[in-house]
Amino acid sequence: MRRTPVRPLKRAIVLSLVFLVLAGLAGGLGYFQFIVKPAMIRQFIAQADAAPTTVAVVPARLETWTPRLPAIGSFRAYQGVDVSPQVGGVVVATPARSGEDVAKGAPLFEIDNFVEQAELKSNLAVMKNAELALARQRQLTDSGNTTKASFDAAEAARDQAAAAVERVRAIITQKQIAAPFAGRLGIRKIDVGQYVSPGASLVTLQQLDPIYVDFPAPEQWLDRLKPGQTIDVEVDSHPGRVFRGKIETIDARVAAESRNVLVRGLFENKDKALLPGMFANAVVEAGEPAAVVVVPRTAVTYSLYGDSVFVAVPLDPPSGAAQAAPATPGPDAKMKLERRFVRLGEARGADVAALDGVKPGELVVSEGQIKVAAGDTVFVDRQSTLTPQPIRPKE
Repeated sequence: MRRTPVRPLKRAIVLSLVFLVLAGLAGGLGYFQFIVKPAMIRQFIAQADAAPTTVAVVPARLETWTPRLPAIGSFRAYQGVDVSPQVGGVVVATPARSGEDVAKGAPLFEIDNFVEQAELKSNLAVMKNAELALARQRQLTDSGNTTKASFDAAEAARDQAAAAVERVRAIITQKQIAAPFAGRLGIRKIDVGQYVSPGASLVTLQQLDPIYVDFPAPEQWLDRLKPGQTIDVEVDSHPGRVFRGKIETIDARVAAESRNVLVRGLFENKDKALLPGMFANAVVEAGEPAAVVVVPRTAVTYSLYGDSVFVAVPLDPPSGAAQAAPATPGPDAKMKLERRFVRLGEARGADVAALDGVKPGELVVSEGQIKVAAGDTVFVDRQSTLTPQPIRPKE
């Protein structure tokens, strides 16, 4: 009788046990890696304190501002004309040059007057003969040898000849075109030898000092605008420079189409930096000075549901005391953030007036608002480096 082999059976049992052990180890490792380990990481992150963020802060300031009304306008010459001839003819001389400053009465153009000069000589001869005839009639009248009618006819002939002379002289004067006032010439539009018609524009003449600025103002401003109020104007050709003038007059009517009233200001222009037609970004100081709380424009977060700022307050303010920032917080000072909704007023340069929501001396966050939220603990830094964009002119 033959025996059943035992060794292959033992080998199968051992292999099965090894497989079961390896499968258990793999399952345990996977369970730890994908279930236990992520849970441990989440618990660790939840229990860990987030490192405080450093933000730049600036104290809100109490300043005295005079109410200002913004407007846009254009400069206009104090006096400006297109120099034109009253009579036609050929230009024979142009004593003045384009762009030149000229005095009142300076010669600008000369039109051919040869025919008028000849006519003047003829009329002078006629007037001389008429004066001699009048003198003879006066002598005859004094001696009683002529009638009063003959004397009156001679006198009328003399006056007619004198009028003809004056007419020709006036035409000659009209052909000598001179500057009606002191100012600066524009670009000459004609050349020597060119025929010009009566009324044709030859050159522009502008009196630049002083100079006007005209701007429209809504009718709601009428009770706040008065002659003599200060106007500050900026122009694109001189960035950073402010020109100061005063309101000279306010128009006597409000335009029915726009409900605006035209306001004219007067400015000194010694260096001729301002030219007619320039765009003027004007601000009128209108009203009594008032105290306002001022914060940087970079501290304001604008949104559809309201404008707000972050205010840094001490972590543990004294009981019953107003939350106020320490006088000299340094980079090591830990503070808490509060979101305050504010009502904004006028903006000037890098600052804007906060009409409510912020008190003088409170620290507002001027940099770093995007990485914090209300209630966060932060480190404060007084070194603010952001510069706001320039204020665009109001349209």
